[in-house]
Amino acid sequence: MSSRADILLAVSTSIDRTAEPGSRGALPKAIGWFVFASRWLQAPLYLGLIIAQAFYVVVFMIELWHLGESVIGAVMHPEATELEDAVSLEATVMLAVLGLIDVVMIANLLIMVIIGGYETFVSRINVDGHPDQPEWLSHVNANVLKVKLAMAIIGISSIHLLKTFIGVAGLGGPHDDGEFTWDGVLWQVVIHLTFIVSAVALALIDKWSLQHQTSVRHAARHEGSETVAA
Repeated sequence: MSSRADILLAVSTSIDRTAEPGSRGALPKAIGWFVFASRWLQAPLYLGLIIAQAFYVVVFMIELWHLGESVIGAVMHPEATELEDAVSLEATVMLAVLGLIDVVMIANLLIMVIIGGYETFVSRINVDGHPDQPEWLSHVNANVLKVKLAMAIIGISSIHLLKTFIGVAGLGGPHDDGEFTWDGVLWQVVIHLTFIVSAVALALIDKWSLQHQTSVRHAARHEGSETVAA
């Protein structure tokens, strides 16, 4: 007489077994493989994003060089610092640093798109167990990637909004150069709030989808246990 473990194994095998596909002709099989191989057309796109990230490294170094020139010039020649832009040195440095952070966050966004997109839509990246493997790569999928990209976009929008808030300090004053307007600031805030609402919606959809998948698995297990009991 078979043990209960053997019965459970047999039932599980019978549930998971799918019907054998019918014989397929050579043409449908070749078309299927051709469609499957078409995913590699995206590989040059990700290589192009890597090149774009290299350009961002150049932009970062140029911005850092300009920041260094401004600070060193203000220190070496304090008498020449007459707030030509109607902005204090501290505000100038803050805006420059926010620009550097903006470049870094866009580079992070590129990394997530390159690695996550390649892993999800092109081919697996076998880096399991590698000490430098990103934490999020182990559970990346299309839904997780969308949520992370939305959060990264919110971070970038926050940097731009903060730069705007610093820049509008002199709005309407004698040194107002017309770069910012109240309507422009208002629309920037509205767009930022739209990004936040969109990210929350994506996170909720991902949560509901995960709950649905979990409930389906539990229902399947419950049916299997009832079958064994019967």
